[in-house]
Amino acid sequence: MIAPTPAAILQFLLDGARAGTAGTLITLTGITGASSRGIGTQMAVLEDGRHLGSFSGGCIEGAVIAEAQDALAAGRARTVRFGSGSPYIDIRLPCGGGIDLTFCPRPDPGTLADMLDRLARREPAQLRIDGDVIRDYVPPLRLIALGHGEDLVALTRLARAFGIDVLAFAPSGDIHAHGADGIAPLATPTSLPALTSDPWTAFVFLFHDADWEEALLPQALALPGFYHGAVGSARTHRARITSLRSANVPAERIERLRGSIGLIPATRDPATLALSILGELVQDYQACAAAPQWNLAVNTPESR
Repeated sequence: MIAPTPAAILQFLLDGARAGTAGTLITLTGITGASSRGIGTQMAVLEDGRHLGSFSGGCIEGAVIAEAQDALAAGRARTVRFGSGSPYIDIRLPCGGGIDLTFCPRPDPGTLADMLDRLARREPAQLRIDGDVIRDYVPPLRLIALGHGEDLVALTRLARAFGIDVLAFAPSGDIHAHGADGIAPLATPTSLPALTSDPWTAFVFLFHDADWEEALLPQALALPGFYHGAVGSARTHRARITSLRSANVPAERIERLRGSIGLIPATRDPATLALSILGELVQDYQACAAAPQWNLAVNTPESR
């Protein structure tokens, strides 16, 4: 894990509560001007001073920890401004803006566990305090990658290092990829493995052999996901679209498919291609995760 995830912050508080150490959940709920973090960013502080997460490059975290411990002692939720307009006149954000942080002491462990269970089941959840929505949670990005050789290995390694749940598959005879980094074998080019997907899943095809795409790609396009993409030149993609139409794949599914994938055009090496694709996946996942239709499930970790 490169940096704490929303689920890791909830787990940190839950682990503390189960060990007998109370904590405070802090959520960024308002911004004036510029901010290095977005609405919904969270931090957890335990009563012994241990903490996870941040709201800046380190310029306000000490004050946030002190405020969290004071809220814990008082036993009441509160919202405090930091930066521009804050009562902490000696603490300023480098960007010159101001942020509102909501402190929720002693969030209910049962509710934290329920929210984590929902995310583990890949269901959305919502945090409310005193009836107000504090933040929405959606399942983390999942990547299903299928392909050949070093391109597949590089994307699998980089995505997992970033913290993404990756299911990777390569033809059983592909000596470059099969068995490396937990990449599973594809026994046949005619049928996908048994897969489940959801709106937070990305499908990436990294074959340089149309024979492996011909039957597998239409099956992948029939599964839910926020991203379906396949590597190849513009010419390759035109041929791919023609093949899908000939196979009577519905037009709305074909429209989901992206060609020339990635943020960096005309990449020529596996590492750069992996970085290019991963950047696009994360960018599109964040847009998907912010969509208002995922404000579905409600949990309320009120202070005890």
